[in-house]
Amino acid sequence: MLQLSKMTTETRNPKTLELDAMSTTDILHVMNEEDRLLAEAIAKELGPIEKAVETIAASFEKGGRLIYVGAGTSGRLGLLDAVECPPTFGTVPEQVVGLLAGGHKAFVKAVEGAEDSKELGRGDLEVIKLTDKDTVVGIAASGRTPYVVGALEYANSVGAPTVALACNKESEIGRVSKIVIEVVPGPEILTGSTRLKAGTVQKMVLNMLSTVSMIRVGKVYKNLMVDVQQTNEKLHVRAENIVMEITSCDRVEARNYLKESEGSVKVAIIMYLVGCKKEEALEKLEKAKGHIREAIKL
Repeated sequence: MLQLSKMTTETRNPKTLELDAMSTTDILHVMNEEDRLLAEAIAKELGPIEKAVETIAASFEKGGRLIYVGAGTSGRLGLLDAVECPPTFGTVPEQVVGLLAGGHKAFVKAVEGAEDSKELGRGDLEVIKLTDKDTVVGIAASGRTPYVVGALEYANSVGAPTVALACNKESEIGRVSKIVIEVVPGPEILTGSTRLKAGTVQKMVLNMLSTVSMIRVGKVYKNLMVDVQQTNEKLHVRAENIVMEITSCDRVEARNYLKESEGSVKVAIIMYLVGCKKEEALEKLEKAKGHIREAIKL
């Protein structure tokens, strides 16, 4: 029989033993107090988080992918982080992948039993042709989800770097991963409801993994999204604003440079700052492996 009682995520929170009898004000206050603890819990795991970021960035530089694997809330959070990368960082959809037990249909309705199969975890990685260039991040609040364990075991077998993100210490996914991130947010105010604090800390760590690895491979200049995809009016204006901010040109100039660069914020910036044509800017950017600072030096 599965033993959950030893897991922090499954224990009762002493502050909310009479949760149903508490006032709305008191419930909100205790939720807020509990949420304040989350950044401190993550701070204790910054070492392995850093190792994970450097590993993911190395995968990107080799042409590999970041692959999130999870079930339920954890899987949905991985999928959410993956789909946000193309508009934010200009990546192709295949560069950051979210695999959810039960498939994409499980995003809105749970697929019964999917998370309990190691074979499904392995099979989903086989379908996307996992290689040793990719990094696999297994996400499970409990730390023992069979779907995630199976995926991580298969990733190890093909030589892909593996990262565990769990909310309990001494997790099973930690035992089968090369890098182990175990952020313990403590008991939920609603016992076992890991969509609360556990889900929040997982989202915060995923923000770190994807954002900082993208910074490391040149997707950011200063603190601006220079690979932003201009898919709507707001993002067209944002692209113009970024060019204006970095070059100090006016909006008409920014618009003209973006037009000449075929919408590439990076190329427009280099063209303006270096005083060159699009072809030369592209060449510099390629030599600099996408890093604007290095391209300008060239």
